[in-house]
Amino acid sequence: MTTMLTGRQPVLEALQSGSALEKIFIVFGSHGGAIQQIRRLAKQRGIPVGEVDKHRFKAMCDDEATQGVAAQVGVKEYVEVEEILAMAREQGEPPFVLVLDEIEDPHNLGALIRTAECAGVHGVVIPKHHSTTVNQTVVKTSAGAALHLPVARVTNIAQALESLKEQGCWIIGTEIGGDRHYDDVDFNGPIAIVVGSEGKGMRRLVKEKCDFLVTIPMYGKIGSLNASVAGGLVLFEAARKRRKPGKQS
Repeated sequence: MTTMLTGRQPVLEALQSGSALEKIFIVFGSHGGAIQQIRRLAKQRGIPVGEVDKHRFKAMCDDEATQGVAAQVGVKEYVEVEEILAMAREQGEPPFVLVLDEIEDPHNLGALIRTAECAGVHGVVIPKHHSTTVNQTVVKTSAGAALHLPVARVTNIAQALESLKEQGCWIIGTEIGGDRHYDDVDFNGPIAIVVGSEGKGMRRLVKEKCDFLVTIPMYGKIGSLNASVAGGLVLFEAARKRRKPGKQS
C-alpha cells in the first residue's frame, strides 16, 4: 500500500531520512533550490522522478499546498513500545517517550510528532482506536518527522503506560488543574509524557496510570491551550531539564 506525500520540504525530508519512496512527481516548470535538491537526492537513491502537467498532478493529489511536488511513499511502519525503549538504551539515554491519548486531528498529531522529534523524544505511542493514523496530512504537518520518528500503535493506552512503568518510566500527565506546574518538575531519568485529546483531555483510566499531573498556568480569558501547543511546552521544558545539547535554530 502507498500514500501520497506532498510539499517540497516534506518530500525533501523523506529523501534525507531514507524513507521508502517509490516515485516522485514534479509539475512541469517547477524550479528552485528545493526542487534541485529533490532531483539530486532522488538520483542518488535511484528513485524515479516524473514530470506531469497541473491537471494530472491535481488528479493525483488534490491539495492546494503541494508546491508542485508529490511522492509515493509506503504506509508508516509502526514499531512496538519495547523497540522505542531499546532505541533509547542503544543511544545510552534514559527513555523519553510521548504518549498521545486519542488525538483525532491529524494536524495536531503532525505538530506533536514534529515537536517531539525536535525535543529529542525517542518515540511516540498512539492508540489504534479513536485516533488519527500517521497519514499524508500528519506527515506533511510534521515536515517529514513522522516518517523517521518511531511511532507505536497500541490497543490499550492504559496498559501501555503500565508496561512503561514496569520498565522504570515515570508517567507524567498533562492536565488542567494538575498538582504541579510543568516547569516545577524533574524530567530527568526515564519518562513518558501523556497528552490528552482535544477538548476532553486524558481519559479517566489513563489519568489514573499517571504518577503525577502537570499543569500550564493560564493568564488570559481562554482556559486552555491547543493540545499540540500544550504538549510542545511540556516537551521542551523536559528537554531543557534533561540538559541535552541541541542545535541552534
